[in-house]
Amino acid sequence: MKKETDDKNAFERVQIARDAERPYTNDLLETIFSDFQEIHGDRRYADDPAVVCGFAKIDDYEVAVIGQQKGRDINSRRHRNFAMPKPEGYRKALRMMKLAEKFGRPVITLIDTPGAYPGIDAEERGQAEAIAFNLREMANLKVPTIVVVLGEGGSGGALAIGVGDRVLMLENSVYSVITPEGCAAILWKDAAQAPRAAESLKLTAANLLDLGLVDEIVTESEDWKIDASTSQSGGEVDNSKFEKAANELKKAILQNLKQLEKMPFEKRMDERYKKFRNMGKFIC
Repeated sequence: MKKETDDKNAFERVQIARDAERPYTNDLLETIFSDFQEIHGDRRYADDPAVVCGFAKIDDYEVAVIGQQKGRDINSRRHRNFAMPKPEGYRKALRMMKLAEKFGRPVITLIDTPGAYPGIDAEERGQAEAIAFNLREMANLKVPTIVVVLGEGGSGGALAIGVGDRVLMLENSVYSVITPEGCAAILWKDAAQAPRAAESLKLTAANLLDLGLVDEIVTESEDWKIDASTSQSGGEVDNSKFEKAANELKKAILQNLKQLEKMPFEKRMDERYKKFRNMGKFIC
């Protein structure tokens, strides 16, 4: 467990979290996971490319992985809808969780979204209901669940896959109810006040660890980037550059999996319940 120690301010963290060369879900599926078998569709409407789901292995553990996927060039960004899931994306994620529960596989989710898609078509198909349903169902999953905030954790769009026994954050990731620009536009009618809003939102990993909203910060190396120019489909991971950070994340996931595996079912469920019930409590 580590708190931030350098001098980056909150808005600089936001900019790093949004960096187009920052590794995404698919990059990690090729690096720290193996034997990934993707599933598609929510069995109700369509497949949502903004959410990637499937069974995989991490070392000797067979797990279910659910992640939000951004694109790097304009075509892949449009295809992935800029990692803003629609209701069918969250329903696909829930379908994956239920399959994991059926087969006794731990669930690992990778959060990286500016928020759920706010379009009229998404609202017509029950965006708010899909998010709320996932929150309820995730709280009651019988299998161990580990959440990783990989880049941006945007409001309900992140929370819909963010209820877990352990919540980890990369040290330069952010997690907030609203973007700094959106907050600044509401409070001061000026999106240029985003740096000020970022400080007030307490959205960095260190802030959230102090507040008890996340359980662990995973360190990053300075080279936690990929060369996006090497592939038209979004770039391939350069292991020489980000191997250290990828291994730190893998190590953190495995350590938590081992701890949760040893924990009695009733205790794990009770601790998960208490974790989220305690959020927002304060003493006057």
